[in-house]
Amino acid sequence: MSWLDKILPSRIRASKKKQSSVPEGLWHKCSNCEAVIYRAEYEKNFNICPKCNHHGRISARKRIDIFLDKNNREELFVNILPKDVLNFKDKEKYKDKLSTTQEKTGEKDALVAFKGNLKNMPVIVCCFEYSFFGGSMGSVVGEKFSRSAKLCVETKSPLICFSASGGARMQESLFSLFQMAKTSSALNELASKQLPFISVLTDPTMGGVSASLAMLGDINIAEPNALIGFAGPRVIEQTVGEKLPEGFQKSEFLKKHGSIDIIANRMEHRSIISNILNTFTQN
Repeated sequence: MSWLDKILPSRIRASKKKQSSVPEGLWHKCSNCEAVIYRAEYEKNFNICPKCNHHGRISARKRIDIFLDKNNREELFVNILPKDVLNFKDKEKYKDKLSTTQEKTGEKDALVAFKGNLKNMPVIVCCFEYSFFGGSMGSVVGEKFSRSAKLCVETKSPLICFSASGGARMQESLFSLFQMAKTSSALNELASKQLPFISVLTDPTMGGVSASLAMLGDINIAEPNALIGFAGPRVIEQTVGEKLPEGFQKSEFLKKHGSIDIIANRMEHRSIISNILNTFTQN
């Protein structure tokens, strides 16, 4: 017991003890409207705030779980692992940070790829894991995405990608930037075979990912109020020396100016994308 606890009246000490008995993680505070939500309700609602419709971040595997049909799923390219070819070090070695992040997230890198069905239609789905280095695109992400596109060509399947990324991975330097051209080339091959690519941009989709694969969809779909762009708004303001328009780089602003085709609630992705793909198939 601290000296402060000793001088507090007994009724206050009892009240503090009662408060501390509430389990941690029971509630979630919305980062947009600051509403306090029962966490089980929040997660049941796919991490969407029931008060303001703010779309919170969601793990790649949870997104895959709610998007694909439950049966006949197969994870792809699980043996592609990152390497520290540059022996990069800032505050800590890149290889050490990789190991720590892999243990913390349970993922090998920032992209997971699955083969499965969407309402009985065979599809290939890639999904960024933002908790892994901010969903940054390194060699593994580029390789997995490119192989996914190649598999789509082989199996004549559509490709769907859910992006959530801060951009290129600085620890891999030019190897990371190479992935922009690599993924764009893979999508060009997909387009040459007239196979659809649906890009879903979530909060945030920035940097090299937005400047390559994320904005190259035959249909670009965004979640509400998602931050989408290349450089961040504060960086742009400092560069141009002007105040940016309200809502600049948000999905609603981009749709108004023609960069986004559809803004869709997370709970509607299955039905909307399924309808789009059926339309492509019929044509």
